[in-house]
Amino acid sequence: MTVLYFAWVRERIGLPKETVETTAATVMDLVEELRAREERYAMAFSDLSALRVAVDQELTEFDATLDGVREVAFFPPMTGG
Repeated sequence: MTVLYFAWVRERIGLPKETVETTAATVMDLVEELRAREERYAMAFSDLSALRVAVDQELTEFDATLDGVREVAFFPPMTGG
């Protein structure tokens, strides 16, 4: 699946996107797999309350299933103004 990173998440990881082979059943499982990769991922996902997630371009929660999913995006909350 394709994993997209936006704003400071992209800055911490150092990539705008990557293709990930995963056995994760949920977004949270994917986060745990990513955290275990290297320190930069652990830092980016250290505070999930500061992150939002979209699965196949639909805003969702971290307990969302990844069955059949092609794209997961991580980004900070949007602010308007």
